[in-house]
Amino acid sequence: MFNVYVVNFSSLSHGTAEEFYRLRKNIFKDRLQWSVNSSDGKEHDEFDNANANYILGIENGMIICSTRIIDMKHHNMLNDTFSAFFNDVEIPEGHYIESTRFFVDKERANLLPGTRYPVALILFHTLINYAQRHHYDGILAVASHAMMHIIRRSGWNVTVLKKGISEKNEPVYLLLGHTDEASQQALKTRIFSQSDTLDDSLLNDWPLPVNTRSDAE
Repeated sequence: MFNVYVVNFSSLSHGTAEEFYRLRKNIFKDRLQWSVNSSDGKEHDEFDNANANYILGIENGMIICSTRIIDMKHHNMLNDTFSAFFNDVEIPEGHYIESTRFFVDKERANLLPGTRYPVALILFHTLINYAQRHHYDGILAVASHAMMHIIRRSGWNVTVLKKGISEKNEPVYLLLGHTDEASQQALKTRIFSQSDTLDDSLLNDWPLPVNTRSDAE
């Protein structure tokens, strides 16, 4: 059964971490050709530390999707790596999280029930759930042009704070994702239109907590 969990870096089991970082290397370095570091077939960086939590979509022990979330009060990519993409970025006053390393493995997602299981939409909705539970004012992220198109179609209410240029000389967008009820409902409507195996209570429960290393296996 597909479920979505949240787990802290310190609680990742060895097996889950190995699979997770190898999957990230396949997606971000090999397929997308981002300028990321990798070693031993794995991609991870200085932001993978005890301040990082991960939302993981898992089906029968197999990671389908994920995003990394870091409280903006900690060292983060927007104030470091991504700062070179933008000029004079002003973050609105408030309590925010940063979402990075967002991915859906399409080959694995195709194994889920139905022809168009809405994994990306579920991940968006779960991010909003997480932010609401922890009393954040919004979610900050840097999106490519392709991801921007997906977000626009999802119904999620986002504000473009700044447009920049990535290291690949491609347009990127600094987004503030809002955590309002209208966004949640719009995402649910889209999710239910693409899947009849999900219900409201399940979407509201995600992400489920992972309290021990064995839970994340």
